[in-house]
Amino acid sequence: MTLHAREINQDVRELGELVGDIVEAQCSTEAFDIVEQIRTSSVEYRRGDADSREDVEQTIARLDPEMQDIVARAFTTYFELINLAEERERVREIREGTQEGTLEDSVADAVRKLSEAGADARTIQAVLEDVLIQPTFTAHPTEARRKTVKAKLRNVAHDLETLDEVRLTDREEEHVERDLEAEVTSLWQTPQVRDRRPEVTDEALNVQWYLENVLFDVIDDVYDELERAVEAEFDEDVEVPKLYEFRSWAGSDRDGNPFVTPEVTEETLERQREVVLPMYRDRLKEMSGILSQDASNIETGEAFDERLAEHKDDLPGVADEAEERYPDEPYRQKLKLMRESVLRVGDVRSGGYDDEDEFLADLRILADDLRANGAGVIAEAHVDPLVRKVDTFGFNLASLDLRDHRAMHTDAIDEALEREGIDYKDRDEDGRVELLTDAILQDDQVIDMEATEELSDDAERVIRRFRRAAEWQKEFGVNAIDTYAISWCEEPSHALEVLFLGDQAGIVDLPGYCGFDIVPLLESKYALDGARRIMGTLFENEAYSQALEARDGVQEIMLGYSDSNKENGFLAANWSLYRNQKRLASITDDFDVEMRLFHGRGGSISRGGGPMNDAMLALPNETVSGQIKFTEQGETIAEKYANPSIAERNLEQMLDAQMRARYEAMQEPVEEIPEEWEAAMETASEAAREEYVDLLETDGFVEYFEQATPITVIENLNMGSRPASRSEDRSVDDLRAIPWVFSWTQARCIVPGWYSIATGIQAYLDDGGDVETLQEMYEEWPFFRTKLDNASLALARTDMEIAEKYADLADEDLRERIFPRVREEYEETVDLVKEITGRDSLLRRDWLEENLERRNPYVDPLNLLQVSLLDQSHLTETERRTLRLTVQGVAAGMKNTG
Repeated sequence: MTLHAREINQDVRELGELVGDIVEAQCSTEAFDIVEQIRTSSVEYRRGDADSREDVEQTIARLDPEMQDIVARAFTTYFELINLAEERERVREIREGTQEGTLEDSVADAVRKLSEAGADARTIQAVLEDVLIQPTFTAHPTEARRKTVKAKLRNVAHDLETLDEVRLTDREEEHVERDLEAEVTSLWQTPQVRDRRPEVTDEALNVQWYLENVLFDVIDDVYDELERAVEAEFDEDVEVPKLYEFRSWAGSDRDGNPFVTPEVTEETLERQREVVLPMYRDRLKEMSGILSQDASNIETGEAFDERLAEHKDDLPGVADEAEERYPDEPYRQKLKLMRESVLRVGDVRSGGYDDEDEFLADLRILADDLRANGAGVIAEAHVDPLVRKVDTFGFNLASLDLRDHRAMHTDAIDEALEREGIDYKDRDEDGRVELLTDAILQDDQVIDMEATEELSDDAERVIRRFRRAAEWQKEFGVNAIDTYAISWCEEPSHALEVLFLGDQAGIVDLPGYCGFDIVPLLESKYALDGARRIMGTLFENEAYSQALEARDGVQEIMLGYSDSNKENGFLAANWSLYRNQKRLASITDDFDVEMRLFHGRGGSISRGGGPMNDAMLALPNETVSGQIKFTEQGETIAEKYANPSIAERNLEQMLDAQMRARYEAMQEPVEEIPEEWEAAMETASEAAREEYVDLLETDGFVEYFEQATPITVIENLNMGSRPASRSEDRSVDDLRAIPWVFSWTQARCIVPGWYSIATGIQAYLDDGGDVETLQEMYEEWPFFRTKLDNASLALARTDMEIAEKYADLADEDLRERIFPRVREEYEETVDLVKEITGRDSLLRRDWLEENLERRNPYVDPLNLLQVSLLDQSHLTETERRTLRLTVQGVAAGMKNTG
């Protein structure tokens, strides 16, 4: 059976031609000719048919500002559309693989592999009972596109899907192609670059869109696939528990973002509930059209009858209406009452559900009664999917995590205690721990959370956030906002400060009750190396141990990939994270605490990105408890979750990896790594770190970075509500990880993704190591293989010829001091990676290489135009807009920002 009418080459060709037609129609034949000349010259150079890029550079140099804008728009628009063509190809592969039964990393594939490995139904049940996957959407500013542009691109994607999957008459096809041309024309005429910085509310709405319009619909399909796979593989029943929970930082992550106020957080909570509850009512209404069974044809059970009677007592007026409308239809009567109870959630009127558990109980009673009456297929098709949705999204759509920098808590407590005549700031760490512990354990209030008049603005905001958090939990339920992450947590007192503020606000009442998980974010080398000092002190602390016991003995610990990489470099950071994960597992095991790791991954390789399923399978066995939490950011969210088929595929891959990883951890709780491998990594990572740090500390490096990358443009791109830097200081330490990576990616010199790997590996070889051992590590050690493959992708996306154009923008002495060093490290890293992997190409997958070959000739002109504009000391408003557009175009072409 043929599932599709098109293929990617046709999509790419026709979309490219459409862009050309629109340029000619909307601008001029001259504009079309110039764009085409630049395109063909760039393609010829990449194919080896031209000796240099001189033709492209000369053409760009002759452009006037208006024509520069047209060229930038043309290539940016091209990439926006080609990304959709590649998305469509992914969907084709998913559908064809599913149809043929050849799709790897699916839940069916996971069940089959575990069965082949010797797992029986009881083992599968145990694995599933442990698994909980928590994707956490952040508002980190790595999505360069406007909301309006994204909406138009989704319409284009829908037209491509129709042409590909629907059998159309010639006339119908003409209509779709006309709609496609109209949408692309509108896209061309729509400004690509934001004219204002998005507000926090905009970012929260963006995250909400994916939850509401995609994930809400596909989540039960994943469960259905798993249940079918288990049923096909085993004779015994396996009960599939809750496996996913979506969380969000959008609207609640205060770290470095003064615009995330308590009012914004409350608005986010309210809006999410206002979104999810009507969706439940809609599903109940649809169900009422199906469950029209007459009482004379069924025999309802005792549990159903009792709950129906109770429900009628709770809502007598609605019950009378339901009986009158559905006199002999008990299921419809029940559904009417359930709709009303959902409507009254959070209402002043009685009869509303207190929480989602009460709603779930009604749904399960309804499903059981249908099955008892021989209508199991109706329960399976209509009730079970809603059960999965409610179990996953609750009454809040996504639970919010609060987060702030540790210094904000310290300073707020210092001010509040000073007002009470208590010195906090001048105490050493032991003194702070003692004071906080005693304060938490005593019954009397220490600070007045209502009296904030004399506090600084920052301190007042911190105190008010905790006070309001207690109110939010009462209004929206504890699960709505039950996690507090502490950025740059480096001492035990930093976690106790949050516990203390929670205690003073009424979120904590020890012993016995703690309303949130306190999550240390360990990201600096000092914090990671001091993990036992930090966590051990907390686990032994009387107050913290009581709080932990109240949270069922589960300690969530967040690992910061981005800033760790920026501080130490790719190889050293990843080895430190791996080693410290094992160390944290040992610490929590010593104290009989269950650990849930929260991986603060970004979209780019240097910020922990890369294929999620590979990353999950490469984690140390000791850390795989079954529960895992990780951030999803920026353009990665759009790439993974904008299309329902791809979203479902990503969720399946996560589950496949987590099931397999958990089973492996059950079989081999401690991952034994040969001492020779560990020694190799220790030697290589330390040398790599020294080289990386030395580069950053090179005299004039910050000035070179500012001159040889578009960082100053990126800082003013209006990408996110959060500032690009933590302060006004011009230093690498002060710069946030996202613009740091974004800038290097734009300059096609992705230093954060590979720099100093060669130095590290060479240090190991010079110390008596051998390539054969490294090759063995690559073949047999998932951690090493995954990191090297990820670095290979960053290397493949790097282009030293283009990077040299950016380097030429820097002062000559800076360029000669820094760029040759970077280029030499790149060349040596490429050679070593190829030797270790045994490949002629950097990339493991052919389709990735094809993808880069298709994109590079079209990214190059945008880079060259960007360099030309950066080289000018004074720009017109049109030129400034074009410069910002080139950043967006390169991001679309590289499919990556930060």
